[in-house]
Amino acid sequence: MTKVIGLTGGIGSGKTTIASYFKELGVPVYIADDGGKNVMQTQEVIDKIKSTFGKGIFDNEVLNRGKLAEIVFKDKEELAKLNAIVHPAVKRDFENWLEQYKNFEYVIYEAAILFESGRYKECDVVITVTAPEEVRIERVMQRDNSTRKQVLNRMKMQWNDEKRISKSNFVINNNNLKIAKEEVVKILKILNIKQNQS
Repeated sequence: MTKVIGLTGGIGSGKTTIASYFKELGVPVYIADDGGKNVMQTQEVIDKIKSTFGKGIFDNEVLNRGKLAEIVFKDKEELAKLNAIVHPAVKRDFENWLEQYKNFEYVIYEAAILFESGRYKECDVVITVTAPEEVRIERVMQRDNSTRKQVLNRMKMQWNDEKRISKSNFVINNNNLKIAKEEVVKILKILNIKQNQS
């Protein structure tokens, strides 16, 4: 039975970089954000988003993700409505993806809101990636051309590191990439030892 390693961390923590390194080491990786983007192009999800948030967030029938983000990252209730549409679709997408990798010992399920969505309960192991808050803010501002306020609004919608770490099996501090990669190798060694003992 393939074990699912949940990989999470706050916005700008560099969890996607860490996920890529797991992939380099031969572990299949599912990026929930990419899965979300894919399912948001399906007619079923588009129809639900349109009926929930209105036609105003569509430009010529194409979802304007920026307009949607403006709504949901300012209001927890609106975000909850979007998550109720997208999360079940992503779960189905992941289950279909997992079928292709059922002969692997481990797969990575990388998600920013692994805990907030409750998906961590379906993981065998959870790894949280951390980085200092200022580093995270700078990374996101550069990556997304966001303002500091926009980044802080998104951070407020997520759990803080302390809360994440309390429910995690492993923690990777991603302030120094070289050291962070060494942590990935250590974790895989520990998991392989446990696998061989079970």
